[in-house]
Amino acid sequence: MALKDKTKIIFHNGLKTIGGTLIEIRHNHSRIFFDFGSVFDPSLENQPESFSKLIETNTINYVEGLYDPRLTFDSLNDSENTYSNEGVFISHAHLDHSKLINYLNPSIPLYSSNKTKNFIDLLNINNEFLYPYEKNQDTKSRFTREIIGIKPNDKVSIGEIEVKFISVDHDIIGSCGLLITTPTAKIAYSGDLRLHGYRKEDTINFCLESEDSDILIIEGVSVSSYEVGSVEEELKQTSEIDLVKDIIKILKENPNSQISFNYYIGNVERVYHIAKLAEPYRKVVLEEFHAFILKKLTGLEVLYYSIRDKNYGLDPNKQIHILDLLNDSNNFFWQLESGLLKYIDQIKPGGIYIHSNAEPFGPYDPNYEPFFELLNNMKIESKVLSCSGHGYTKDLMRIINWIRPKILCPIHSFHPERLYNLYGERILPEKGEMLELINKEENTNEF
Repeated sequence: MALKDKTKIIFHNGLKTIGGTLIEIRHNHSRIFFDFGSVFDPSLENQPESFSKLIETNTINYVEGLYDPRLTFDSLNDSENTYSNEGVFISHAHLDHSKLINYLNPSIPLYSSNKTKNFIDLLNINNEFLYPYEKNQDTKSRFTREIIGIKPNDKVSIGEIEVKFISVDHDIIGSCGLLITTPTAKIAYSGDLRLHGYRKEDTINFCLESEDSDILIIEGVSVSSYEVGSVEEELKQTSEIDLVKDIIKILKENPNSQISFNYYIGNVERVYHIAKLAEPYRKVVLEEFHAFILKKLTGLEVLYYSIRDKNYGLDPNKQIHILDLLNDSNNFFWQLESGLLKYIDQIKPGGIYIHSNAEPFGPYDPNYEPFFELLNNMKIESKVLSCSGHGYTKDLMRIINWIRPKILCPIHSFHPERLYNLYGERILPEKGEMLELINKEENTNEF
């Protein structure tokens, strides 16, 4: 086989951070990329919001021909593009995997699962979810660039590179891993995945499809905090089903207390099950945009309150006045969305607040401690009830052992070195490094 038929993998970003994954696969005159998100950097006092600032702060890497040429500036003049076939693939809708898509070169097609496409379009209808179009770009009343939706298990061919979308279990609907084949390699990319949600069988199926891959590129979020098999982690483990049961238990045990909560808007499955199981005890009330998303994606209509100057077409008979929530003791289980914090001094003291993977997401966020201090000053008891969207450390090792890759490449983690491969090599690439897969039958590689 001629050396020109090598499959090349270039690791651009997202290797030792949680987020910002950008990996390129080339074969002759074809190339693909995954994912296309950005990483939150708590060390930056002001988070960059423009393309130029993202480049200047090294939040994203510049890759020739990848970005919208209307955004480039003199120091980033592109050379002639030599790739006749290109595509970008998004594994799921979380911002650390999708936030940059409006900065993608419009000549390059962008693919995701149908559910992810629909979700991103809905989440960005206010132009507040993704990085927005720059002022010199014509939105034509549309805030999200075109995404081509793909059914699970369908394949997309980009020249000699074939990409198959395979559903996985994660805490946002539409999540997929990617199975990528070239004439010289079989490459599995996990996206973000787990075994303790509502769709465990999807992750198992991804493993079966990916068996004996030449390389497995896998997320390692959980090993950022724990060694594999950590006792501390095992004590904190829960499942989505058990988490919702714990939340409903609080409703049962506190029939005469005000109870509020918050969650991440992308976790539609969680709030759907909360709303259904809470019915015998309380009526769930969501902020209007959250209620709109829930209705669009699941068909479930719940009560809502409004803090935005926008009409989402919800049933006006289901609207609840904010003051009715702030003074409630036993009728509602309502969402304390950040927009309600301006009313915090009017909330009835002595209540309970449940923080369930909501913003602010953790102690690394400078808003985290002040948020809970504010609740404490109002005599509101805070309960943090969370369930990770990422596989626990032992489950990540189970996934690796089920797939049995010749080469393991853990990324998307502060400590990727904690994952290991019993069936072959493990590599820990640095930004900009390239792996060449020459011949999958001979199982040779250069790195």
